[in-house]
Amino acid sequence: MSVSELKERHVAAAETVNSLRELLKQKRLLLLDTDIARYATAQGRSPVSFGPTDLVCCRTLQGHTGKVYSLDWTPERNRIVSASQDGRLIVWNALTSQKTHAIKLPCAWVMTCAFSPTGQSVACGGLDSVCSIFNLNSPTEKDGNLPVSRMLSGHKGYVSSCQYVPDEDTHLITSSGDHTCVLWDITTGIRTSVFGGEFQSGHTADVLSVSINGSNSRMFVSGSCDSTARLWDTRVASRAVRTFHGHEGDVNSVKFFPDGNRFGTGSDDGTCRLFDVRTGHQLQVYEHHQHVDNEIPHVTSIAFSISGRLLFAGYSNGDCYVWDTLLAEVVLNLGSLQNSHEGRISCLGLSADGSALCTGSSDTNLKIWAFGGHRKMHWAVGRFLRILVKFM
Repeated sequence: MSVSELKERHVAAAETVNSLRELLKQKRLLLLDTDIARYATAQGRSPVSFGPTDLVCCRTLQGHTGKVYSLDWTPERNRIVSASQDGRLIVWNALTSQKTHAIKLPCAWVMTCAFSPTGQSVACGGLDSVCSIFNLNSPTEKDGNLPVSRMLSGHKGYVSSCQYVPDEDTHLITSSGDHTCVLWDITTGIRTSVFGGEFQSGHTADVLSVSINGSNSRMFVSGSCDSTARLWDTRVASRAVRTFHGHEGDVNSVKFFPDGNRFGTGSDDGTCRLFDVRTGHQLQVYEHHQHVDNEIPHVTSIAFSISGRLLFAGYSNGDCYVWDTLLAEVVLNLGSLQNSHEGRISCLGLSADGSALCTGSSDTNLKIWAFGGHRKMHWAVGRFLRILVKFM
């Protein structure tokens, strides 16, 4: 078979795949006869109401000299680790704004960081394709820097995201530009499982984010530049449990819903979406239609409130929307408040008890936002969503 014939067959196959993909998209749209917002409105649900003092910036953490790329809270809520373009990890006391550790990294091009469940170690990764582990209790070296306690090598592309398996300091999951996710045994430094890669059910482009199910740590979800999110079971690495379509751009961020039965995504297409892991259905799209110069800001990072009623989403234009997950309405934009960031929101995360939100930005700062007054966010959403899914 000649080269020209191979090219013709390739073009024909690509056209067939595209037509089938479009057909599947239309079939999915036909199945989506309702969404959360329409159902909630029909049930007479009222939107969340926010006053000017209900969410306020109470701390600005200054110390990085480059763009902040990633952050994570400890389970006990009073410490934050951040990773920056300046090639440093900084561990902060969120209550006092003081730095407890400033770690100079072997590779300055860091993209992600995470606290271990006990808060005794931090992990980070980036363009060196390695995930480095630091024990915060280790003695410092002569230059005052903290030594690397373990280097997890095996990825063939940059490490984009990392997360410790809940309640374990010994296992961690990473995602990478090599189209795979890896479960690591930190004690031995060995790859326990590789998800994707040569397997056809894996991602076909860079994997940008992972989120482990807090209710069932054997399950995790990944988001990719192939515009999909995929659900994985750590016991079966050879294939994804389910693939979730809907986005039309890179999926930059994924996060499990508090009950573990759903997860959210944030994408370059400017939308956040909520999916049900059991049915595979898309439950809701969170899309703001007011754009300057018709440019759609990318969603860079997302997080849910403890109850799941609120979805926090950071955007490339500096906005940080607080969405009402039931009614799909923006109830607050942190980017419009006093002391807001002056650049792109690159990362955000909620404290373990849900009392504070931390945002990181290209302006080199982190900000801690606290719920003001005596307001508490305890709207029961899980049961409402369970009822809705039965009708979808």
